[in-house]
Amino acid sequence: MATSDVEQLARVRLRSIRTTLGYSLDEIAERSNLSASTISRMETGKRSLSLDVLVPLAEALQVSLDALFHADDDDDVVIRPTQHRSGGRTTWALNRVDGRTMAMKLRLEPEADLPAPRVHPGYDWFLVLEGRVLLQLGERRIEVAQGEAAEFSTMTPHAMAAIDAAAELIMVFDREGQRAHLHR
Repeated sequence: MATSDVEQLARVRLRSIRTTLGYSLDEIAERSNLSASTISRMETGKRSLSLDVLVPLAEALQVSLDALFHADDDDDVVIRPTQHRSGGRTTWALNRVDGRTMAMKLRLEPEADLPAPRVHPGYDWFLVLEGRVLLQLGERRIEVAQGEAAEFSTMTPHAMAAIDAAAELIMVFDREGQRAHLHR
């Protein structure tokens, strides 16, 4: 693949990922600390690709640089999750960014306090693979153990935390839930 083809692939993927996730140029500019015009010029080929811009964009979109440039034949089938950490949470996206339903693996480390409950449009479902999770759902506090699943509307104030030891979950949610969970 020629250099110009690789660059064009990265430009198309950047724009596609950004628009699929529902981010405007201004929103992704804020997340990446770049200007909207710089991002627009990169996407359209009016600015050269450089690491000082690609790295913050990839981080803001939560994709690896490899995902922007890699052109393997099995990429339409095989998903290679990359790890993202934020505080006591580690996430791995388990689907491509263009899906309607989102799936991720989540590792929660025990914390002294339950995070503040959040409300957002959408619907969540999770399965506890390992450990125990405390789910605060409105005024209710529900313990979800290994092998159990939970399903709820995210319009109810909700928060979750590992109980006593780290917990691992598989979560499935819609596009609105994806924006709330992966892009804090």
